Amino acid sequence: MDSREKLLKRIASYDFAIVELNLFLDSHPNDKTAKLKINEYINKSNKLRHEFEIKYGPLVATSKGTNQWTWISNPWPWDNVEEVEE
Repeated sequence: MDSREKLLKRIASYDFAIVELNLFLDSHPNDKTAKLKINEYINKSNKLRHEFEIKYGPLVATSKGTNQWTWISNPWPWDNVEEVEE
């Protein structure tokens, strides 16, 4: 796994935790620890997204500070897939 993939997995991990904490806060709206954690994870996810976009380009077409069309530049995600031996 290269550094790009590791960074994407870290972003996905924080984003997953954010969704789960949002669901938890639906039934526990006064849980201060959960509120602190969700804010911490949002900040970490945003920092990692920024780091990713500096190194590899925008994650989505609406990313700030990037040319709106650079997200379509090569290589496409499937261009980097190694063939799997069967």
